[in-house]
Amino acid sequence: MRKRAVKVLDTTLRDGEQMPGVALAPSQKLEIAKALDGLGVDIIEAGAAITSEGERQAIKTIADAGLKAEICSFARPLRADIDAALACGVHSVHLVVPVSNIHLQHKLKKSKSDVKKMALDATRYALDHDLVVELSAEDATRADPAFLKEILSAGVEEGAQRVCVCDTVGVLTPEKTRKLFSELTALIKVPVAAHCHDDFGMATANTLAAVQAGAQEVHVTVNGLGERAGNAALEEVALGLAQFYDIQTNIQLKKLYEISHLVERYTGLPVPPTKAVVGENVFSHEAGIHTHGVLVYPPTYEPISPEVVGHHRRLVFGKHVGSHAIESELKRIGLEPTKEQVQEIFEKVKKLGDRGKLVTDAEWRTIVDAVMGQTLEEMVKLEELTVVSGNKVTPTASVRLKFEDKEFTESGLGVGPVDAAINAIRKIVEGMSNVRLQEYHVDAVSGGADAVVDVVVKLTDGKRIITSRGSSGDIIMASVQAMLKGVNRLLWDRKPGGT
Repeated sequence: MRKRAVKVLDTTLRDGEQMPGVALAPSQKLEIAKALDGLGVDIIEAGAAITSEGERQAIKTIADAGLKAEICSFARPLRADIDAALACGVHSVHLVVPVSNIHLQHKLKKSKSDVKKMALDATRYALDHDLVVELSAEDATRADPAFLKEILSAGVEEGAQRVCVCDTVGVLTPEKTRKLFSELTALIKVPVAAHCHDDFGMATANTLAAVQAGAQEVHVTVNGLGERAGNAALEEVALGLAQFYDIQTNIQLKKLYEISHLVERYTGLPVPPTKAVVGENVFSHEAGIHTHGVLVYPPTYEPISPEVVGHHRRLVFGKHVGSHAIESELKRIGLEPTKEQVQEIFEKVKKLGDRGKLVTDAEWRTIVDAVMGQTLEEMVKLEELTVVSGNKVTPTASVRLKFEDKEFTESGLGVGPVDAAINAIRKIVEGMSNVRLQEYHVDAVSGGADAVVDVVVKLTDGKRIITSRGSSGDIIMASVQAMLKGVNRLLWDRKPGGT
């Protein structure tokens, strides 16, 4: 029996970018669009063409890129919006019309008949210009159900090829979603889409419920980006449809982790470690009973294999670690420890964890090296660091590093002296070793006149991610230490014979 198929419209580049603090350059939008196309997204909402010249440039570049996906522009029911979309060469418009009394009375100050006429006129204008029209009802879930059905039905009669129900402020529940979409899909004979927001944490559940009730298209964003609490997350919806409902999409699940981190890098919004499907903790295990179970039989504590979504399993070493995990990890990296060495490493890790410390990857490996009689070579050395900062002076840092008998000098600007120093080091490191800073935070600050700052960074070389710590009475030096310890660890592990 053939699986039921559902189309995926991704709106990361429109609704996702409307998230406060997110602004993507045209080149970044194009790269994300290409990644979405490679992921298997059916429709890419590339932006709102009416927004600005830069937005139109980005949308046109995406539309001209020869992607397999349908390229769409958001549009209000106004000819100017549709003309702007046409100038970009898109295939379709996501024509969004407010339908709730709240929007009609307080935002538009128009009657239902006026709004219906606007919707139909705009639909006809777009269709006459050979655009595919997805007529979308904004704030549909707080609208008069009779008016919602009336305007969507009229739009279909006018020729709209798809319609969409927007839970604009996330007030649906799965029960209400099933009832609403069952009624609409029985009435409307074109595909009905679900566009759910996450104000109450229900966006994914409501999207899945809409599909259960007959929706044939879902609107999603990578990492659940979007205004306020965000939108239904692409990775959660795609995996949920495949795992729980055996619904077919064109999404290649094994690329979900990869695109999550691409979007994280360009938006500058860190993915929470506990984020479902793509967070760093999703397949990480620390507690002894869990690591033992996973090592014996992974499904014990993993509902799916991390490889399904392109992720990776990670054993975390801290106060809850068990000796089975330590022994297994040592053997995985090619070491043959004695029982005494395993026990010594176990005790040192526990001791560090009991002090309330995150045991970083670099610290774990330092403990292992010490117990196993190995010495980490300091491949990248700090030769000089100069930082200038003050009132009416842009914070600037100059750094000189030594790597493989060569010296590298770089400068960086920042919002503060720490940011400037990190930017200067990052320029050198990324240029010579392809190591990239993924996350930075101050882990702890001790009190008193001799206060010590702990800085933890997360670094990646594209193959793996490690954490590293720097500690100093000077936050700038703590930051530099953390960066260089992590870089040295990654470089050392790459060497032949390195672990």
